[in-house]
Formats: sequence, C-alpha cells, structure tokens
Amino acid sequence: MTDKTNDLIPSVSAIRMKAAQAERDESAKLKLRQAKAEEEKAELLKRLSMPSGVDDEERLKRAASIINSAVHSGLTRVEIGRFPNKLCTDNGRAVNQQEPGWEKTLTGLPLEIFQFWKKHLEPRGYEIKYQIKEYVGGMPGDVAITLSWEERLPT
Repeated sequence: MTDKTNDLIPSVSAIRMKAAQAERDESAKLKLRQAKAEEEKAELLKRLSMPSGVDDEERLKRAASIINSAVHSGLTRVEIGRFPNKLCTDNGRAVNQQEPGWEKTLTGLPLEIFQFWKKHLEPRGYEIKYQIKEYVGGMPGDVAITLSWEERLPT
C-alpha cells in the first residue's frame, strides 16, 4: 500500500516545489507580456510622432467616411482618435487646462489632424476637441480627439 500511496499522492514538499515552479513560470510569462506591450507602445509613439504621409485628398475621404457613418447612426460627434500624452511637448498639461495656445503643444499625427481640421473642417462649421481621457497616478494620460457638428444655441 505504501508504494501505491507514493505513486498516487505526491508529498507536500513535491507539491510546494511544483507550485513554486508554476509561479515562476507565470511570472516569467507576465514579464514577457509587459515587455512586449512596452515595445509596442514605443513603436506606436514613434509612428505617431513621424509625418503620416497621408495627403489632404486621402484625409478628406477618410473624414467624409467617418462623418457620414456617424451621421447615419444619428450622432453629432465622434471620437476620431486617441494618442499618448507624450505627443504633446508638455505631456498634455496645456490640453488638460485648455489653455489658450494648447494646440501649439501638439506634435506628429495629432498636429496633422488639428491642421487638417483648421484648414478644411473648421470653415465648414465643425468643432474639434482634444481632451485628456484618462489619468494615471493623478497625471494626464491619453488624449482623445473628438470631432463634432452639434447645433449650438445662441448664448
């Protein structure tokens, strides 16, 4: 019976060793996932900080598609993107405070979108808003870009 018991039921020390190994394996997997996520975030930041290569004609087509789809769904505003606050020269502080001239802190693709709006959409009555959408440790995080065409009542 003792040999059969040893085969069927592991010792407590064997169970503890197996549990410790499983914990180490899980920790290693978590570290790999975190490293991959950081790498992807750095790559995204790099891509968003460089010129997009999209010309105004293509951007007009994209904007029309987004706007028409939103209007068809009965919306009067649509979030057109989010980006890390690191793409602002002040990490999003001026955007968060909505200070005059906050748009001068934009870089990369977020700046391209603002310039496109200013040139093509603002004259047609569209509004754009950049605002902090999350806070990490009490500090500004990602910034959302919202395009709207709501009817404003006179104040």
